[in-house]
Amino acid sequence: MLGLLTEVRAALRARRRPRRDGLALAGLLGLAWSGTPAWAQQPANPPATARTTDDGAQSASRPVGDGSGVPRLGPGQAAVTATVPEASAGRPPFKLLRYDEDFRFLADPARRTDFFDPLKYIPLFGRDRFYLTFGGDVREWFESYHNDSFGEGPGNAEGFNTYFLQRYMLHADLHAGDRLRVFFQTISGFESGRIGGPRPDIDVNRFDAHQGFVDWIWRPEASDSSLTWRLGRQEFRYGSGRLIDVREGPNLRRSFDGARALGHLGPWSIDGWWAKPVLNNPGVFDDIPNPAVMFWGLYGVRPVGDGTLLDVDLYYLGFQNLAASFDGDPGRELRHSIGTRIWGRPLPWEYNLEYVYQFGRFGSGEISAWTAANAARYNFADMPFRPALGVRFDVASGDRDANSANLQTFNPLFPSGAYYNLTGPFGPQNIIDVHPTLDLHAGESLTLSADWAFFWRESLDDGVYRLSGSLIASGRTSRARTIGSSPALTAVWTLNPHTTLLASYVRIFPGQFLKETTPGKDVDYATVWLTFKF
Repeated sequence: MLGLLTEVRAALRARRRPRRDGLALAGLLGLAWSGTPAWAQQPANPPATARTTDDGAQSASRPVGDGSGVPRLGPGQAAVTATVPEASAGRPPFKLLRYDEDFRFLADPARRTDFFDPLKYIPLFGRDRFYLTFGGDVREWFESYHNDSFGEGPGNAEGFNTYFLQRYMLHADLHAGDRLRVFFQTISGFESGRIGGPRPDIDVNRFDAHQGFVDWIWRPEASDSSLTWRLGRQEFRYGSGRLIDVREGPNLRRSFDGARALGHLGPWSIDGWWAKPVLNNPGVFDDIPNPAVMFWGLYGVRPVGDGTLLDVDLYYLGFQNLAASFDGDPGRELRHSIGTRIWGRPLPWEYNLEYVYQFGRFGSGEISAWTAANAARYNFADMPFRPALGVRFDVASGDRDANSANLQTFNPLFPSGAYYNLTGPFGPQNIIDVHPTLDLHAGESLTLSADWAFFWRESLDDGVYRLSGSLIASGRTSRARTIGSSPALTAVWTLNPHTTLLASYVRIFPGQFLKETTPGKDVDYATVWLTFKF
């Protein structure tokens, strides 16, 4: 740890930052350390946030019963919490999916109390329900590894790799009455100082269209049901982000080119889609849909009662990859997933249970894979610091015989970008994970988290994978089961309704399997994020 801090100080002294870095970071620091600026303060007795009529464009991807949109007990929770500031009194919060935000309450001039409100609701043509919204995200991000990839990753002579990342996203949201909507979002991502250069698809994208879609909304007369047809480039997020997520965590988020139908029928929210994931390329307007991958599915969510005690997700997901590889064996993959998620918040308890079975074909063989993910947490709301004590227990199947054409390795498809902690040390393939967690709240704006994840191989005949699906180490040269463990400490501070600051330290202790198949060095990781939203 002392060596990591020394490397950080050296990198800060040595780095000559481009002008765009300094200006952006200086502006953000000014906003952050000023506390809650006058333009973000709310009146002493703000009116209660009104419940607005659903515009028909909300889908099964929106969490039920959690207005913040922040996942609970799901993978990547710290990354998402650091990206979505807490709501201020009398106002809805920002959302992880920015197209889910609804600023129609600002049609009432008395509700316009924030500096950015003139951008959030711009009436058009003097017509009701014709309006335009602008918004944006800025994230300045420091990251440092020591012995990345257990000593196999890039680094200097002492094994350190310290660098800076930036991300800028701007969006416009046009509502033309009750039937038509157009949403457009740009993204720019930059990397500076990383030994080995930027990582493909997640670090650098000078400028591109991250989202751009059109909605057409149909709603029958005198009915709460609706159907929205959405066509274009768009972010997906379903459930707790275990299988379908925007990949918050890495510098560049994930989007899809596709067509989606978003339906509400009574208590059910049901989405269906066909799409291709977008490859983030480093140039200008050069992002393309991945030619090797197709993704389609049907996802339904239903609350039972008011959704506090029980909510149920049911889904089918289809996936094709023409260039798949498992434990070094390439082949064409056609995979079908059927699953359910059962979850609720009967406080002081929270729980999230998800079970998936996969079948299909890989090369000339058959696929038969599964996962079981279980999480529970108890909130001690009346104690000092309001501790929340939880545990996650996940199992994902691995291949049973490397010499057989059949495949039993689970595929997590498009998971969260910070699955177990902010390093994403391993992917949820061929793994058993026991993960106790503790959250503490120092006031309303500061959350402190401590967790320790323990990992084993589910099958001794399969390897260990990264979150991207690439192989860390093959299972063909070791019979050891223990992968390792990873403690993490994370603090998230909501500085004002627009700004959050995250700091995290992670250690990865390699187990016997990694000591036998890699250099087996302990990994240190430190990061600081400053995120600003409007």
